[in-house]
Amino acid sequence: MTISTADTTLSEPRSQDALLVASLLHLMSHYSAKKGDGEQPCVKLASVIERHLCALARLPSIDPVLRATCEQLADQWAGVVDAKLPPPAPARQPLLARFMKNGWPGKAAALAG
Repeated sequence: MTISTADTTLSEPRSQDALLVASLLHLMSHYSAKKGDGEQPCVKLASVIERHLCALARLPSIDPVLRATCEQLADQWAGVVDAKLPPPAPARQPLLARFMKNGWPGKAAALAG
């Protein structure tokens, strides 16, 4: 595979757009291939796909239909990422609050003795 470098100065923004779309398609195909092999798809890969979609939607020269599609797909991929993340750990009470709630065993032993 050869990449033509002739006259890239005039089409630099377009080649960057094409590079972004190509990398996005590559990432999405890897995600679906992992899913098809019975493996658990990677959350990091889904997150990178979401970021690429967001970057593509923010391009100033992008077609409005493509922008809307990228925004919708980015929302869907964000849902995939959120669903795969582990639930947050429950917040622990501060040490003093735990002592006050349960009582301090040292205090009862000192009073009894």
